[in-house]
Amino acid sequence: MKQGKDLLLSELRPGQRAIIQKFTTEEIFLKLMEMGCLPGEEIEVIKIAPLNDPISISVAGYTLSLRLDEAKHIVVDTLN
Repeated sequence: MKQGKDLLLSELRPGQRAIIQKFTTEEIFLKLMEMGCLPGEEIEVIKIAPLNDPISISVAGYTLSLRLDEAKHIVVDTLN
């Protein structure tokens, strides 16, 4: 995937890094921010479970599992 392209977190593959840009819904905004998913934070997709749900990411120095439904609401700017 092209570097610097805005995508949804759910579209990234293991090993890809990105910067969180924004959230697409207010409903999940607070929940994700409490988990360290803040705009400007660098994340890396660690692994994706079978059927693409859940996904494991590295954010703010720890590993976090997100449901695919949650990852579809995080807009990121890819780094690699």
